[in-house]
Amino acid sequence: MREMTIGTGLAPEHGRREGLLNGQAIRVPTMTPKRAIVRRPGKSFTRCVSCHPMRDTVNLARALEQHAEYRRALSELGLDVIELPVDDEHPDACFVEDNAVVHRGKAIICRMALDSRRGEEADVEGVLRQYVQVKRTEEPATLEGGDVVHFDYRLISGISQRTNRGGVQQMRSWFRVKIDTIADTTMMHLKSHLTHLGKNVCIVNRRYIDNMALQGLILIPLPEEDAYAADALSVGDTVLMAKGRPEAHRRVRHVGFDVIPLDTSEFEKCDGALTCLSILF
Repeated sequence: MREMTIGTGLAPEHGRREGLLNGQAIRVPTMTPKRAIVRRPGKSFTRCVSCHPMRDTVNLARALEQHAEYRRALSELGLDVIELPVDDEHPDACFVEDNAVVHRGKAIICRMALDSRRGEEADVEGVLRQYVQVKRTEEPATLEGGDVVHFDYRLISGISQRTNRGGVQQMRSWFRVKIDTIADTTMMHLKSHLTHLGKNVCIVNRRYIDNMALQGLILIPLPEEDAYAADALSVGDTVLMAKGRPEAHRRVRHVGFDVIPLDTSEFEKCDGALTCLSILF
């Protein structure tokens, strides 16, 4: 892999199409999906599954405000925002990304690891069947979208607390695509540590920077204090990133992307982040 060197100068604030990689200008591509599936937090959101130390302070009203801002940002970036009905039965239902993986005209509906989350996927499946071919993950495999990092002609999937090898194999068979894996059963989801911004440029936590699956990629390592910002959402030349991580924002801007900081504090308390809140396709 190539680890990029961050310089001291910042790229221009708007209209960025180029950035710097080891002192050389690089062209940043536009890889823009058309749609985003989202779901607002339900009344049971404060009972989300989480190990976060601030878990007991989750504020539903504030989460709804933050989700509204998230939806506005997606819409302003040109996406058709498809909003699912609120699911008050499943506390984690707003984290729709885990329900399905979509790749090149196909979708696999996930069999999530936790019993408390199974059933969330029905509404997601109903929408996806209107646009793409759909297959369901079959037991005993488990698979969650939060483990799957997308590239044009391959995927990288975590083997984690939530996704097992059987889930990856079923996904590989359905999509007929190369899938590399990063195995670490101490992590919840791979996307908490790795985001593909486009053109093989990724932000990554140093924990995985030497993993063989990342060879050939341009890697932007994040400082430990900004580790949460590794879960970011790229839409074309723009990256939605967690607010309050200025060094992470600076590094992403430096390679040619616009950054929109969003407050995700209530979702962070539920062990969630920006990619968790939508399925882009």
